[in-house]
This record gives sequence, C-alpha cells and structure tokens, in this order.
Amino acid sequence: MPILLRVGSSYGILFRTILLRRENVLSRRVTLTEVFTHPIAQKYLRRSGVAHAVAVAFHAFRLAVKHGVNPDLAAKAALLHDIGHYEWYTNGEWDYEKYKTNDIHAIKGAERAHKLLIRLGEERRAAKEVALAVLLHTDSYLPEGSLQQKPLQQIVKLADELDEEPGGKHHYREIDPDVALKKIQQLDEMIEKQLNPIQKSM
Repeated sequence: MPILLRVGSSYGILFRTILLRRENVLSRRVTLTEVFTHPIAQKYLRRSGVAHAVAVAFHAFRLAVKHGVNPDLAAKAALLHDIGHYEWYTNGEWDYEKYKTNDIHAIKGAERAHKLLIRLGEERRAAKEVALAVLLHTDSYLPEGSLQQKPLQQIVKLADELDEEPGGKHHYREIDPDVALKKIQQLDEMIEKQLNPIQKSM
C-alpha cells in the first residue's frame, strides 16, 4: 500500500493533495451523511447493526489516511459493508453456524451499495470501487485460494476485523440514533479536511 507523508509541513500537505487529486476525489458528489440517512441504508443498517457500521467507518477512515487511500470511499464502503445481511434463525434464535455456512451477504451488499450510491448521484467509478470493497470485505463465500486485493479493499476488510466480536455479537451492539448521526456528521467533516487540506489550513 502507498504510504502518505506525515503532514508536518506544507510539502506534506501538498503531496497528500496531489495523491488525492490523482484519484479525482476532491469534489464529493455524495456525503457520508446523505448515504447514512437514506431510507434504504437505514433499513439494512438496522438489520446488520448501526453501531458496528459506524465503528468500521471510523476504522476505515483512519486506515485510509494512514495508507494514502481515498478516505471518502473507504468510509462509504465501510459504512455499507454489511447491508447485504440476511438474518439466519433456527427456532426463533440467531444461528451463527447457519449464517457462516450459507451466507452471501457481501454479494448482496455490493449490489445494494452500488444501486444506492448511483441513486444518490455518486460518480460511477467511485460507486463501483465502493461496491467492490463491499464485495471483498470477507472471504466467507469465496473459493479456496489467495485473492489479490486493492488497498481500498484491504482497508475495508481490516476495518471490519478490528470491530468484530466472537459469534457475530458486534452486529447486536446498540447505539442511540442521534449519537450515530452525529458521529457520521463528524466523520464527514474529517473527510472534508483530508480531501481539502490546503484550503482548511489557510
């Protein structure tokens, strides 16, 4: 993964800006808050765990900044990474083993994330990159063997792993809806500062 210079000088800030311009990310068409508050996102985030999604988005942001990856795309993919979840139950109780055996949530989630972002007006290439990161954030449904992942995909996978709890308990942590929204708005501000460091420092 490419590593950004530590920002302690105007040269560091300029270098980061050049890297981000290369990815065409300085102008955001869709904010994280717009994604989070959309009814479709809310429906599936509540199913898979809002607290987990928000936590993974923050992990992904920090990792993206550290490794020179687009923090906007990383946060969006991390927020949406589990929106393909289906609730697997046996006799009225969550069946983790059935989930692990039959789940294809990353496939469904990638399609849902792509459709949602396009509907919101996201740039098509960005929507595709987010969808691919969602698709590849887990290998639970992939055939045996190694897969060469791009840095964005690696970051979303690692961010998810950083928040995991045994038996899928991370999906059942709770967070107040107002607190969740404030955290997403805060993360949006952090992303803006990373994408436009020169403007913010003037």
